[in-house]
Amino acid sequence: MKADEIRKLLHERPFRPFVVHVADGGRLLVKHEDFVALAPSGREMLVYRHDKPDDYEVVDLLSVTRLEVSTRNGTRKSSR
Repeated sequence: MKADEIRKLLHERPFRPFVVHVADGGRLLVKHEDFVALAPSGREMLVYRHDKPDDYEVVDLLSVTRLEVSTRNGTRKSSR
């Protein structure tokens, strides 16, 4: 996964929550752009958990398999 694809989602207006799917089967919900920080190198990102605000996960972008974005009509659209 490329950092530019995630940056594009983070800067979209209006912001739409999305799910980051990783290779080990895990999923991380991004409810707001303030919950994500991308490393300047574009290799990693921090995702703060919405259910536990002080907890975060470090994600290697090479392990991201797809991004799932809610569309305006409530269905989901995947990006690989």
